[in-house]
Amino acid sequence: MLPVVIIGGLHADARKAAVERLLTDVPGSVALHHDLATAAAGTVVRTVRDATGVLSAGETPLVNDCACCALREDLVPELERLRDAGGTPLAVVELWDSVEPKAMAEVAVAGGLTLTGVITAVDPALVLPYLGNGDDLAERGLAAAATDQRTVADTFARQLEYAPVLAVADSPEADDEDRELLAQLHPTARRIPIAPSAPRDANPRDAHPTPLTNAALAGFDIEAAAAAQHPACALLPAEADAHGVATLVWRHRRPFHPERLYQALEDLTCAAARSRGRFWLADKPDTLLHWDAAGGALCVEPAGPWLASLPDAAWDLVPPVRRAAAALEWHPEHGDRCQHLVFTSPGLDRDGLTRLLESCLLTDAEYAAGRDAWKRLPPAFDTLLEV
Repeated sequence: MLPVVIIGGLHADARKAAVERLLTDVPGSVALHHDLATAAAGTVVRTVRDATGVLSAGETPLVNDCACCALREDLVPELERLRDAGGTPLAVVELWDSVEPKAMAEVAVAGGLTLTGVITAVDPALVLPYLGNGDDLAERGLAAAATDQRTVADTFARQLEYAPVLAVADSPEADDEDRELLAQLHPTARRIPIAPSAPRDANPRDAHPTPLTNAALAGFDIEAAAAAQHPACALLPAEADAHGVATLVWRHRRPFHPERLYQALEDLTCAAARSRGRFWLADKPDTLLHWDAAGGALCVEPAGPWLASLPDAAWDLVPPVRRAAAALEWHPEHGDRCQHLVFTSPGLDRDGLTRLLESCLLTDAEYAAGRDAWKRLPPAFDTLLEV
């Protein structure tokens, strides 16, 4: 068995520091890194190193003009080679800047490898600037493919929120607000400082594992990680307010009026550094909609049906975690349909945001008109949803 840990994140200095820490703390461990910066020239550069330096380097060609595809094709064989050779106590996969850990974790597990940890390295002082950066990755030279349309903000948000462990750099520029923002964005994550190891005696048996090493080897449940990000059962942040940073959790059972919500999208998107969740529209009562906003940009997309809209026979095909999440919020009339949106930001205007959200709901008269009338409301989201 070869334990594999994935270290990712757009904060390159923090990521590299976390990798160096593991290579130092686990004698004999190696790090694999695929540099996608050379993709424009048609290749991806692979480096394998240990704590003393580079052990080998090579190139792999692009696959389908996609650097990430090349990484997928090359990563598993390299890890299998290390595993079969034996003698390596830990393989550290250092992802390139904009590569998201979810995709690579799924590749590793599908390849039969033993994934023992997924860690995103973070500099607290850079969290807000990156969440507010709406630039396309291509504009920053960070695109992984010619068709890559992601932004810095949404990529960073997914990197941050997927990993159950955050390796936190000791940044002199970070203040209490920065650290609080990080804590509220991903409150369930274990946050571990990237700090020097304790002094070790000459006898390696006297060495003690560091918290980062323990996290790298603790194990990783890929199904639980995926469920925690799925819009229907995501582990969203809870209410919080400290050090100038607040998280508003807004819930409601009444559906949104599609036209009024559409008109409010810009104000809602810009109201917080980060917002996410699930919601429903009166004219589309069977569709669970995903809300995902960062960097002043909003992505709204269908995430499948609400369970309440499915026939009983279809429930057996639904994962247990999804059924459990629905049961926790079941309503006698609407089932699992609900508004559950979470907004996190320094200087959040809770009252103003709450008023704006409530103004987008159906009025008492509209609600009383019933579902047949709801479905005749202006389909304001059809273009956005490409219906």
